[in-house]
Amino acid sequence: MTSGQPNRIKTITDYHRMLGLPNPEHPLISVINLESFQRPVTDEPVSLIFDFYSISLKKNFHLRMKYGQQSHDFDEGVFFCMAPGQVITIELNSDALHRPSGWMILVHPDFLWNTALAKTIKKYEFFGYSVNEALYLSDREEGMITGIVQYMEQEYNTNIDKFSQPVIIAQLELLLTYADRFYQRQFITRQISNHKILDKLETLLTGYFNSDDLLNNGLPTVHYVAETLNVSPSYLSGLLKALTGQSTQQHIHNKLIDKAKELLSTTDLSVSEIAYALGFEHLQSFSKLFKAKVNRSPLEFRQSFN
Repeated sequence: MTSGQPNRIKTITDYHRMLGLPNPEHPLISVINLESFQRPVTDEPVSLIFDFYSISLKKNFHLRMKYGQQSHDFDEGVFFCMAPGQVITIELNSDALHRPSGWMILVHPDFLWNTALAKTIKKYEFFGYSVNEALYLSDREEGMITGIVQYMEQEYNTNIDKFSQPVIIAQLELLLTYADRFYQRQFITRQISNHKILDKLETLLTGYFNSDDLLNNGLPTVHYVAETLNVSPSYLSGLLKALTGQSTQQHIHNKLIDKAKELLSTTDLSVSEIAYALGFEHLQSFSKLFKAKVNRSPLEFRQSFN
């Protein structure tokens, strides 16, 4: 491995060889016990790109990892997922010689071919490139998903036959469903951290709508808001839906309507001028959105103050 350009790992067999492991029992899927993991031969940070899915529970790994917008320490056990084509940078620390534990499942997209999971796996937001955080599991949750992985490992290590793929796929779907439930739990239980993001979102949108950015750049996009908050669009949307029941786009529109109400009720600007000031090229688009949100047209709203 080199520490310059990202090292692309095209096959699961190549990754096994990089870790000093025997070839996988199946070229398109592998279940790895991380106690057999060998320390890379470089002390420099290493960037990797996998051409396959990675699902893992890593404990005592003693490394820092940069993935998307966030850095993570893996001294504690965390559940972590990556989709094909994403970049991960790993930096080992001085304790990296300690033996790690946990497991890793590697799944090539071809293994999912002609199954429902080939499409539904994309709905799981924890595979998102810039996911904000790894999943920290309770002992009970860890035991539940590790039990599923043990069944997968047992199936993986038996003689491969025509039933192997559907059995493993079914167990993988169950694993991802539990992971989705636990991620939602983490959204709910991390109230302080989550509300900090909500506060930052409110400050960001208030500042944007009270500045020249609105006139110069139009409405802020979901991507702009997420990037400014240093999280992924899918993570931000999932967080906001869990906490408020509304998406990022809905929060942007709510702030827009609040600003429109302010201008309609406190200024003599025409509705057309207000629409333009709010970044709309066409009055009809502004009026349609306003009526959908307020159940009255902008003019009807203004007249209610007279």
